[in-house]
Amino acid sequence: MNRTRQSARWPLVVIVAMLAMLLLLGTFCSGLRAEEIDRVVARIENDVLLLSDVRALSRYQQLVDGKSESDAQILDRLIDQWVVRSEAETSRFPRPSNADAQRAVERLKKSFASPEEYQARQKASGLTDAQIQQMAAEQLYLTNYLDSRFRPAVHIDPKAVEDFYNQGVVVRAKERGETPPSFEASRDYIQEVLIQQGITEEANHWLNESRDRIHVEKLLSGPS
Repeated sequence: MNRTRQSARWPLVVIVAMLAMLLLLGTFCSGLRAEEIDRVVARIENDVLLLSDVRALSRYQQLVDGKSESDAQILDRLIDQWVVRSEAETSRFPRPSNADAQRAVERLKKSFASPEEYQARQKASGLTDAQIQQMAAEQLYLTNYLDSRFRPAVHIDPKAVEDFYNQGVVVRAKERGETPPSFEASRDYIQEVLIQQGITEEANHWLNESRDRIHVEKLLSGPS
């Protein structure tokens, strides 16, 4: 009986030591959980992509499009972006200025019906203003590089511009019961649309070839 009462009255120093041990154990377990949340999902050459990279692009897609692709699709996009970024940095392609990035964000905001709609979408995405500008700047950097690299190789046939006007602009205007704009007023817009399509085709062809030249190991698992 006496031994039971004595063992129940532990010295204060022992209690403090036990509490400290529990605190350290909790910190260690939290570190393990954090490590599980953010892990390597792909190895590219001597570099890695993290799950947090996938999550960041997913949130940005939610902001821009109102939905996001699967984790596997986003990982493929990040791999392509890695290829483009590596080429751009090797060629010392200039990054957009803060003013350019801010203008990109303003264009994004204007694509929404109202400021309130943008704010609601931003809140749902969980992105801060600084994160949005950083993502916009990165997307602008990659887009500008592809444009500068492949635009000179794209040649648009004047007949293609006329066909786009007659089969696209005119038809869609009539379906809406509207008077179509003149061909002259539409020419530059149509020309740029076709150039962008050509740049996309050239870039996709280049990326397909580039993927065959680099070592990629995908480690993404679990639900998308």
